Amino acid sequence: MHVDDLLAAAPAPIEIPAERVRAVLDPAAVLVVLDDDPTGTQSVAGLPVLTRWEREDLDWALAQHAPAVYVLTNTRSLDEGAAEARNREVVAVALDAADAAGRRVTFVSRSDSTLRGHFPLETDVLTAAIVERGHAAPHLTVLVPAFPDAGRITVDGVHHWVVDGEATPVGETPFAQDATFGFRASDLRDWVEEKTGGRIVRDAVHALSLGTIRRGPDAVAEELRALAAGTVVAVDVVDEHDMRSVAIALHELDREGLGALLRVGPPYPRAHIGQDLPAVVGPDGLELANERGGLVVVGSHVPLTTAQLAALREDRPATATIELDVRSLIDERREAHLDEQARAVADAIERGTVIVHTSRELVTGRDGEESLDIARRVSSGIVELVARVLELAPPRFVIAKGGITSSDVASEALRIRRARVVGPMLPGIVSLWQPEAGPAIGIPYVVFAGNVGDTDSLAAVVQTLADDEQHHQD
Repeated sequence: MHVDDLLAAAPAPIEIPAERVRAVLDPAAVLVVLDDDPTGTQSVAGLPVLTRWEREDLDWALAQHAPAVYVLTNTRSLDEGAAEARNREVVAVALDAADAAGRRVTFVSRSDSTLRGHFPLETDVLTAAIVERGHAAPHLTVLVPAFPDAGRITVDGVHHWVVDGEATPVGETPFAQDATFGFRASDLRDWVEEKTGGRIVRDAVHALSLGTIRRGPDAVAEELRALAAGTVVAVDVVDEHDMRSVAIALHELDREGLGALLRVGPPYPRAHIGQDLPAVVGPDGLELANERGGLVVVGSHVPLTTAQLAALREDRPATATIELDVRSLIDERREAHLDEQARAVADAIERGTVIVHTSRELVTGRDGEESLDIARRVSSGIVELVARVLELAPPRFVIAKGGITSSDVASEALRIRRARVVGPMLPGIVSLWQPEAGPAIGIPYVVFAGNVGDTDSLAAVVQTLADDEQHHQD
């Protein structure tokens, strides 16, 4: 269905400036965003991000006096037991740090805009952990998976992926076939019932429609205020103003003692803290310490990434390309293969930007757990390669394509413990980090999700980062 037909019966959009949200913020409040892969920062700017969550890390982040702090849990790459433990750890440390800093925490479970991830596990665990620490349970669990910048919108409770004006229910897209987190439903009410195994039935999920949202925050607050404690709310969103309408209402309810636990896609935290749409980072906003070429690491296997990789190679035909063979990374050939390819990358990067990608064959296991294990082994191979390259020939910049890939490259290969989100490299969808400590200082790091952008997006980001290098080569 064309998106215009989908929205034909929707109320007219409203306009709510970001400053209106900022005006209702509690200065003592802070969002602690548990990001299940690092791509959640792609919609924000100027915020601290952590890949570790020791007390000193949270203390540092809260001392930045930002309205939100991102904690990269990377739980989408973990099994359920490890994901539960990690969520509990972050809640405990964050609450202790917030108490010491005189701040009040609202927890945000940030996950995938195409509905992949540990739901309802993470919202269940966060609620339990909050209560166990002596705090009141969130009154509502609010689902806002929409990501309009990337073509993900929710209308009449149904979540869609919009490409070239055509809206496809997300349950009919390749993302729904995910080996670990696959699903069938596109209507969020049905999706909640499906993912909870019927524990929460469709009719118990409240659909917050555009009809209410576009009447303004007061209408939203009135509708949500009437809901029973523990209700799951599925939120319609088509644009930024829809999210701001909901944000203002949730701040009002929070002041009344009716807090919410948020399960959201990338842009909602931006709306919730009243941040304006960040300006795209250009060459003038980069701090580049090295004159070598950059390193582009591609681990994602979704079809869009494969198309973007092909477009990048077509756009820059002289750029060296090094392939990591997936099957070699998961058998006895691993060490020799990594040694050979790391040396090849280090040699090529002296002459210009290098593309490193895994072979495009998708190797899966017999079940979701085994598929996750294979993904982790492949990702650890990429990490080892990048770490070796960092020692042999530190690159001008690093771009990591794919959620698990970008998380592991950041925290393990580049050892970025604390960073600042500079802003997006493309409007709302690709995040640039500036490392604040460790061996990657002076190496801009770009987090690029596997499922965002158009065919030419990866080439566009590389062009911005490699601009001076390209001019030098010319």
